[in-house]
Amino acid sequence: MDAARDVGLFGPDSVTWKLHAEPILLIGGIRSLYLQALHPRAVAAVAQNSQYRSDPWGRLNRTSLYVGTVVYGSTAEVEAAGARLRRLHARMSAVDPSTGERFRVDEPDLLRWVHVAEVESFLTTARRAGVSLTAEEVDRYYTEQLRAAAIVGLDPATVPATASEVADYYADMRPHLGLTRDSAETALFLTVPPVPDNWGSRALRLSLTLGPARWAYLGIAGTALGLLPPWARQMYGGPGWRTTDVTADLSVRGMRLLLASVLAAMPERYRVPPMRKAALDRAALT
Repeated sequence: MDAARDVGLFGPDSVTWKLHAEPILLIGGIRSLYLQALHPRAVAAVAQNSQYRSDPWGRLNRTSLYVGTVVYGSTAEVEAAGARLRRLHARMSAVDPSTGERFRVDEPDLLRWVHVAEVESFLTTARRAGVSLTAEEVDRYYTEQLRAAAIVGLDPATVPATASEVADYYADMRPHLGLTRDSAETALFLTVPPVPDNWGSRALRLSLTLGPARWAYLGIAGTALGLLPPWARQMYGGPGWRTTDVTADLSVRGMRLLLASVLAAMPERYRVPPMRKAALDRAALT
């Protein structure tokens, strides 16, 4: 392939590029973290190896950079990012708090859970926000994401590849999920993240802690929680009511419209993230 035209794993005709052009997927990313935290071993692995408490925004930036690279990077960039992640995971282990057993964080069962929770969260959030996708496109997105699963070290044949397979996978996983101390602490952290000490003056940090920005973020976190499946909300002690689903749908649709309005008012060069712009340039679509 001509390196100048290399569009990586997906490309302009993919459902993946269509879906990830939506800024509302930020909410899907937060939803996926709440969902992933319900797996006792997965959340223990994060709690024991990650610096998310001391450097939450740095970890968020690194995760966003990785996802953006997988979606929009060239083949070489994607392979390099995947290799770095696999090397990092290969060095890590954690202790199961309920059994005392030490386990590797790159166990296929854990990688599969994180993968499925992430891609399902992106897809579900986009659809409930009003992004129009056919049933065929939904299944095609899951199938396309098998390439991303392979990059982290999974055998694609072991990963759910359609909406029906994802639903069956969740049904099989539910008996193994639940609220642990690690998951409760993670959920609290996601809902009320601290303002880093190095973010400007004390007055600025106090404003971010107690001011409008905090309340705006609580609205985002609350919407992400509301978008969880009813059974997942109930594990967190929340209601499984249909009215909660309706409220979350209205909220995420409103956020999508607000984001569209804000982006429309911005200069053109700020409307498309740099990674997507570079990918579109390689595909000769700009």
